[in-house]
Amino acid sequence: MRYLTVVRHAKALPASLEESDFDRVLAQRGHTQCERLRAWASNPNELGRFGPTTALVSAAARTRETFVRAFEGTDFVAQSHFSERIYNGRRDVAGEDLLANLAGIDPKTTSLLIVGHNPTVHELMLLIAADLPSALRRDHFALGGTFVLAIDDDRVIEQKHYEVVAAYNPN
Repeated sequence: MRYLTVVRHAKALPASLEESDFDRVLAQRGHTQCERLRAWASNPNELGRFGPTTALVSAAARTRETFVRAFEGTDFVAQSHFSERIYNGRRDVAGEDLLANLAGIDPKTTSLLIVGHNPTVHELMLLIAADLPSALRRDHFALGGTFVLAIDDDRVIEQKHYEVVAAYNPN
């Protein structure tokens, strides 16, 4: 069995007048959320059991920083890809777009990790979760929130329903 871990970036600072949304960095609360995510990702009895992963990370500063602080350098991540195509601040990115981008990097030999933005990660969960977790039924994906879905071995991820097998909220 392989797994897909879907993560919304941690809490970011608001953009300053000189700064774009793309360049927003994490707030102190986001740093704390990442520390908690890293502990969870490094624990073989928790998220660590769902790796190693091939990661797809939005190229926006807050998602890159979430990935680096929470996952980079852990045994949970085997390789990573950064993409501006899944940043939804410049164009609408739907859940289907995330799925297509994941399929494009899916080696079919590792689990997958995506670190992205709301509402796109929420749309992805609506699209592929067999039973939507109650935390997502309120149309809210918590900052730093993480959901793990069981996906097929030896098949590229596709639009079908997968079972949610774990969830974590670092708040």
